Amino acid sequence: MRVLVQRVSQAAVRVGEATVAQIGPGLLLLVGMEGSDSDDDLAWMVGKLARLRIFADEAGVMNRSVLDAGGDVLAVSQFTLFASCRKGNRPSWSRAAPGEVSGPMFERFVAQLSQALGRSVPTGVFGADMQVALVNDGPVTLLLDSRNPE
Repeated sequence: MRVLVQRVSQAAVRVGEATVAQIGPGLLLLVGMEGSDSDDDLAWMVGKLARLRIFADEAGVMNRSVLDAGGDVLAVSQFTLFASCRKGNRPSWSRAAPGEVSGPMFERFVAQLSQALGRSVPTGVFGADMQVALVNDGPVTLLLDSRNPE
């Protein structure tokens, strides 16, 4: 499981002409699932995201989590995080979990993260062509990988 984490001052997702989700200050999560991901991957990622200290404290040091900062979280499914560009110029998506696997897994991830944060996590529309707008704060952007926990 991979999650591209962006600390934002605001973010929104549009599908067609409709805004389907938006947040103020917090985290935008672009979430990719691999076919071999398990509930252990979900649990690790949820715990890491809830406790990740990338918000400034009173001294200006990144020492507060999204929970501590009272920030919002917006999650958007993104299978392209598992693209392979190894051969040729056209990416391969073979490592990404198929929709019938990743859809329910994404829903479980959002439910577990909502429970860990104590509030709902808005999302984009799974499988839809989405327009994601954000203002990256910092900028702070991190890539988390449950199989390579650096």
